[in-house]
Amino acid sequence: MSPRILLKPRRARPLYGRHPWLFAGAIDRIEGTPVNGDEVAVHAHDGQFIAWGLFNSHSQIRVRLYSWELDRRLEPGFWRSRLDDALNLRRDILGLNDSAGACRLVFSESDGLSGLVVDRYGEWLIVQFTSLALAQRQEIIIEHLVELLRPRGVYLRTERGVGEAEGLTLRDGPLWGEVPDRPVEIVENDLVFEAELRTGQKTGFYLDQRDNRRAVRALAAGRRALDLCCYTGGFALNLARGGATEVIGVDVSAAAIDLARRNAAQNEIANIRFEAAEAFAFLERLAAANERFGIIVLDPPRFARSRRSLEQALGGYQRLNEMALKVLDHDGILVTCSCSGQVSREDFAGILGLVAEHSGRSIQILEQRGQASDHPVTASCPETNYLKCFICRVA
Repeated sequence: MSPRILLKPRRARPLYGRHPWLFAGAIDRIEGTPVNGDEVAVHAHDGQFIAWGLFNSHSQIRVRLYSWELDRRLEPGFWRSRLDDALNLRRDILGLNDSAGACRLVFSESDGLSGLVVDRYGEWLIVQFTSLALAQRQEIIIEHLVELLRPRGVYLRTERGVGEAEGLTLRDGPLWGEVPDRPVEIVENDLVFEAELRTGQKTGFYLDQRDNRRAVRALAAGRRALDLCCYTGGFALNLARGGATEVIGVDVSAAAIDLARRNAAQNEIANIRFEAAEAFAFLERLAAANERFGIIVLDPPRFARSRRSLEQALGGYQRLNEMALKVLDHDGILVTCSCSGQVSREDFAGILGLVAEHSGRSIQILEQRGQASDHPVTASCPETNYLKCFICRVA
């Protein structure tokens, strides 16, 4: 018989709503002695069954929930079925089956697989485990992925902070097959990009911005463009291909800038240049030189990693956007992004309101966009709605 987790009164409602995280503070008592990674049955304080989950005493997410059906246990067939569902969404519904492209195949909570991310880059799979229990089940997961997708190789990438939070010890490295010994070429929006799968940010490329890059391309014609925090040139190359008169891409990482330059050369784009520089300092230089742009993209790294850092993060977004407006033309386009899950859309819109107040300029939000559809948002877990991309006209 599986151990039982019983909740405190009035703590079950989010879980009935299929939120996948049970935090330690909601637990009243544990019946049995679960070992980390064990299947447990979660019950309300009155004994009513809620869901099956996997236990981890190391994590504040004490149990991750996966099945809300009493007769559907977390056996090997369950994980295979969940993987099948995730892959079917990308292939049969979204049509993301271009062998030369890249997409997210499994997006953790959004695919009912809390703690697992799988990205496909052409013939390669990149896997991240952010839960101890799913890492313990990696053999069946990798075996099924290989059986269905026949990749050349499967490579493990780890995320900062996860090991400590989950009591998990993992290192980047091969899980199956070959190891990509050089950057892998992918095609997105008819542009060719090299993605460094072993050492690049995220899993090598910011796949979640795919649709936003295409939307921004449509606004670039005839405008001088600045792509700040450009990484390997995703937005910058789309701006250039969309008809920008000139594009400047800036990133603090010299390695990313080298790859961005190679991507521009590969696509024979000449009206573009890249510079390795810190974003705030570069904006100060541009303002001092009275430089002006018709479109600016701000896609900084995550400013807030926890609720404790939210206030500081909001201040950082405000400062960055205010500085960008100093070099943005009248009737210019501001594309401003936040990938901080702790920052809500309301928070972000509020920041733009403060920016308008302090700059004395009118900001019209034309579109509020999010992550690409292969990073779906589940209604049961609002935390999966993490990416904000606001396209604005600034008078």
